[in-house]
Amino acid sequence: MSSRNTWQKDAVKHALGESIGFVSAQQLHLVLRNHGSTIGLTTVYRALADLAKQGEADSLQSNEGELLYRACGTDHHHHLICRKCGATVEIEAHRVEEWAAQVAAEHGFGQVSHTIDIFGTCSNCSTEKGN
Repeated sequence: MSSRNTWQKDAVKHALGESIGFVSAQQLHLVLRNHGSTIGLTTVYRALADLAKQGEADSLQSNEGELLYRACGTDHHHHLICRKCGATVEIEAHRVEEWAAQVAAEHGFGQVSHTIDIFGTCSNCSTEKGN
């Protein structure tokens, strides 16, 4: 992203940090517009892609194929994600790390990376009336 777009990237980063769980570029754009920003949707997409590339945001693909984003720590981690409300918890999974390295080595792969997202229903959504 060019230097002239710094305020836009900062605005997207701030809005993403205020969001709960994973959000789409369209959702983030709407939030920014509702707060008076003149930022364009294409710029939001570009800023989110840059933040993900720099490790400042995580992304995942929804069941509908849309990329969703979340502000995230830069250390390697995994997620527990509620299917209903989108609440997300960063988790460590040491056994997964060992398993991934072992499977890669068994098949002759090196310099491997992985992303693991575990989906379920959080305790708040599980206890809602009718569930």
